[in-house]
Amino acid sequence: MIGLLQRVTHAHVAIAEEVVGSIDLGLLVLVGVEKNDTEARAKRLLERILGYRVFPDGEGKMNKSVQDVGGGLLLVPQFTLPADTRKGTRPSFTPAAPPQQGERLFNYLLQHAYDAYDKVAAGRFGADMKITLTNDGPVTFWLQVNGTQGSHQN
Repeated sequence: MIGLLQRVTHAHVAIAEEVVGSIDLGLLVLVGVEKNDTEARAKRLLERILGYRVFPDGEGKMNKSVQDVGGGLLLVPQFTLPADTRKGTRPSFTPAAPPQQGERLFNYLLQHAYDAYDKVAAGRFGADMKITLTNDGPVTFWLQVNGTQGSHQN
C-alpha cells in the first residue's frame, strides 16, 4: 500500500465542484492500493502516516507528526499511484488492486483513520476529483508498506 504524503497549509478535494473534504495545516495523502495489499498493510500505513515526523519543531527540524501539531489529515484514493512506469511511454496498471479490492481497503484505511484521529477528511473512491493544495516546503514523501516496487518498502 502506498501513501504519497504532502505537508500542506491548506488542501481540499472537490467532486462536481462540491468540496467534499478540506483541511488547513496538515497532510494530504494520496493512497494507492496494490494487488497484494491487506488490512494489516492498511493499518501499518495509517500508523506510519499518523506518526511520520514531517513538521518542524522549535528548532526547525522535522521532529513533529501531524498528531503532534494537531493538523488535519486528508486521504484521497489514487488508482494511478501503483502504476508500473519502468518501460515505454504508457503506464501499466498491472500492480494496482482491482477496483473492488481497492475500494474496500481504502475504506478500511479511512474508517481506521476516523477511529484513531479526530481531524480526518477524504475524497471518494472512483470519483473524478479535483484537488487544490498549498504544499508547505515543499515537503513530499513516498511511503510504501510491504509493496512490490522499488526500495521504499517497509
